[in-house]
Amino acid sequence: MKRLPPRTKANAIPGNEIYRILVCRPNHRLGNMILVTPLIAELERLYKGAEIDIVAEGDAAIDVFQTFSSVRHIYCLPRRGFKRPFAFFSKIRKIRKNHYDLIIDPCLGSDFSRLLTRLFTGKRKLGFDDGERRRRGMTHLVPAAMAPHHMAKRSVMLVRWFASRQIDEPEDFPVLDLRLSAAEKRHGEQLVRDLVVSSDQSSKGGVIGLFAEATGKKRYCQEWWNDFVAAIRMASPECSLVEIIPVHGRSMLDSKWPGYYSTSIRRMASAMAGVDMMISADCGVMHLAVASGTPTIGMFSITDAKIYGPYGSHNAHLVTQGMTPQEAAKRAVYLYRESFFGSTPLHADSRLEATLL
Repeated sequence: MKRLPPRTKANAIPGNEIYRILVCRPNHRLGNMILVTPLIAELERLYKGAEIDIVAEGDAAIDVFQTFSSVRHIYCLPRRGFKRPFAFFSKIRKIRKNHYDLIIDPCLGSDFSRLLTRLFTGKRKLGFDDGERRRRGMTHLVPAAMAPHHMAKRSVMLVRWFASRQIDEPEDFPVLDLRLSAAEKRHGEQLVRDLVVSSDQSSKGGVIGLFAEATGKKRYCQEWWNDFVAAIRMASPECSLVEIIPVHGRSMLDSKWPGYYSTSIRRMASAMAGVDMMISADCGVMHLAVASGTPTIGMFSITDAKIYGPYGSHNAHLVTQGMTPQEAAKRAVYLYRESFFGSTPLHADSRLEATLL
């Protein structure tokens, strides 16, 4: 992780002048919304007492930030807004009536988020300096070369750069967190307990949750999953399995295991918080599992785990390129046992992967 170079007093953003903040992240994908939660946590640390508004797209952000007391308004632009120009421009005009002390474009390379950042009214506008044509209208720019690999960490580093309050450990980043309530967690624990009991599985070795869906080339075929789960069962027969059912409402594992289905983001997160570990392909639900607080293993076949992989204590990633399903299962069981029975936190880095080779 690159350390922040010193900034001058002249361009620091004074914490005692920031009370209204706008974050521009116009994206509808669940994973991308969850990856913004560390940024909101960092803004709460740097600007205590400030209110935060968020510009998103679609409705996912409403569920994601439901329990964030610092978040005041979530402006959800319509998906494919230019096909619904009246609703789109009506929302834009509403946001433009506000005046912000700080507007943040947390993205690298997104022309849409930069356009909105310029369009809205604010005293200070913060973003990455990732091209000459994108500098216009911005008051505070951070060199793109200083952005960490991981997408969730980039926006955190961005707001730290010009902050007047520095952090003692620059590599200490807030984790993905949906901030589930105690009641939501209790509901998930009871739900999973009931599913396991009704399926006559023994939970003495804990419960593993599985999410077997992903988009495009990130999806593992059903035969791969069948072999993977069979190997999990052989390596760890004392564990119970629960499948989290995708939004289309069909099991990806031939309905062999008890499943939980909900169209509610928070209810799905509650169920995942009730298992002892989640195993998921790289997708939005993988990020949701991490944000639920349950130890999570993300499996990556084509995308870069350094950008999207789970981080934080008891989370890890597996790069499955060149692995058989049996080899991937063996590594997953190792990580599960380390988390469930061991005392040493897992770390999704090269040292961990080296121990599994």
